[in-house]
Amino acid sequence: MAERPSGAAAGLARLSEWADAQLGLLRGLSTGMAVAGLLLLARSVRMTTKFTSALDIPLEFVKKNVKLRGRLHQITESGLEVEHIPISIPFFTSIQRKWQSEGLLLVRLAGVELAPSGMAWLQKQLKPNQTMWFQLLGRENLALECLVLVNKGRFLSVCLNEEILRQGFGRTARIEGLPHDSLLYWKLHKRLLRAELKALKKNKGIWKEESYSKRIRDCISDSRFVWVLKHFMSW
Repeated sequence: MAERPSGAAAGLARLSEWADAQLGLLRGLSTGMAVAGLLLLARSVRMTTKFTSALDIPLEFVKKNVKLRGRLHQITESGLEVEHIPISIPFFTSIQRKWQSEGLLLVRLAGVELAPSGMAWLQKQLKPNQTMWFQLLGRENLALECLVLVNKGRFLSVCLNEEILRQGFGRTARIEGLPHDSLLYWKLHKRLLRAELKALKKNKGIWKEESYSKRIRDCISDSRFVWVLKHFMSW
């Protein structure tokens, strides 16, 4: 007749079963953490990659209006030539630098039609190699439509798009790249219009060069109705 297992043996068996179950759980957690780690690594690769062309930037970054950091190299009539500064991770970044190419991003001030005097103002305000942030709003060929932020002091940042309009060195324009029926488009467009209105009220920049009555006459003379009327009268 078989002997019944003792209480100690039964306890040891239950302990062994419990340990096996916990090991299985740990294996599952380890696998999950490994997968999560790979996903984070893949994402970090994109965030730590140095973009040298507008076409290199993932479309997802543009759609989500991601902010990138850069260093100013040159101000041209086409826009700001900026060197992208990616997020730095010890050891990992040093490896990436060995195979990353060199190049500059062309950054445009979204929603701003820059006046000729605006170029000179930018050259006075921005320093060589100055660090700035640019928020992606759209991409057109090799140019990026962005909101550009620069630091003015330790805790203060200024949006160049608004500041140029506020100083009267440009006019508001359509924000290329953003859907014109989106909430973000009208929110940003309203901010830019308010900045331009401040310059208009104070007769600053380009608005100082002409009087209010002259602007009204120009608007009327350029209207479609007046053009058609003149054409009809001449006929």
